[in-house]
Amino acid sequence: MNPYILATLLFGLGLGTTITFASSHWLLAWMGLEINTLAILPLMARHHHPRAVEATTKYFLTQATAAATILFASTTNAWLTGQWDILQMAHPIPTNMVLLSLALKIGLAPMHSWLPEVLQGLDLTTGLILSTWQKLAPFALLLQIQPNTSILIFLGLTSTLVGGWGGLNQTQLRKILAYSSIAHLGWMLLILQFAPSLTLLALLMYIIMTSSLFLIFKLNQATNINTLATSWAKSPMLASIAPLLLLSLGGLPPLSGFMPKWLILQELTKQDLPLAATFAALTALLSLYFYLRLSYTMALTLSPNSPTGTTPWRLPHLQTTMPMTIFTALSLFMLPLTPATIVLLTF
Repeated sequence: MNPYILATLLFGLGLGTTITFASSHWLLAWMGLEINTLAILPLMARHHHPRAVEATTKYFLTQATAAATILFASTTNAWLTGQWDILQMAHPIPTNMVLLSLALKIGLAPMHSWLPEVLQGLDLTTGLILSTWQKLAPFALLLQIQPNTSILIFLGLTSTLVGGWGGLNQTQLRKILAYSSIAHLGWMLLILQFAPSLTLLALLMYIIMTSSLFLIFKLNQATNINTLATSWAKSPMLASIAPLLLLSLGGLPPLSGFMPKWLILQELTKQDLPLAATFAALTALLSLYFYLRLSYTMALTLSPNSPTGTTPWRLPHLQTTMPMTIFTALSLFMLPLTPATIVLLTF
């Protein structure tokens, strides 16, 4: 892709998200979401492969449906209350409509079925943008409205269950990462009403860990579980670090991914929701299972090769590894900084 066109599209991505962040009017927020969607569509279809075009079409139709519902709900709210302000969503009907349309936009269960199919049709770089950056603008709107607590808990628990259950029988890494995204979004939504700062912490940790994992898979050119078995021959250091990263994504102590889940379970217990906390912790075991399966494939499995094929020439990588190094270090070693993180979130 022409670098000027690429720079324009990336600028559009940043501009759309920034407009949604800074807006207090529903029409301006809707415009930011539309700019964001239109900017990523050429990035998704740039390889001109039928699978990529199919994924782009599915994504466009889903996002257009969600954006139209947001516009309709905000218009309904203005008709009922006379307010276009995002913070003035007082009527329950438009509030719930906006909540469900934002859930469709980010891929929460039970409106999740588009996300694994779309992510499977993209390359890893565009999939990284879709899994991380595209979540920011809808979450900025979710944090500003005051939706019904019971609906949030239902969506959160459903997402953690579907995200764990759906990833069990997958062999494609991008689909596994999509179901991982659904499960993590469920954890964020569970605590949104009670402690928005914990939602931001969970979103930040998810973005860090997912970025590191996408960059590692991109460096190894891995797209399914079978190709992970060749990681040890390609890059032994990455093959030893990636299982730790996967376990961190599953929320296993003493890694960084344990921190947001620990704090969320603690807050749910304080809010007299022990059943929701227990159910979320049990569904996390489902996600941990398929992370363990990937870890086993990377660390304890060798692909069938001739003796000379197990030690290929290790040419130096031409890709930039500094972002991957930073994200990996943060994904593994941030748990001791939990007290400092809590202090920062309270200010």
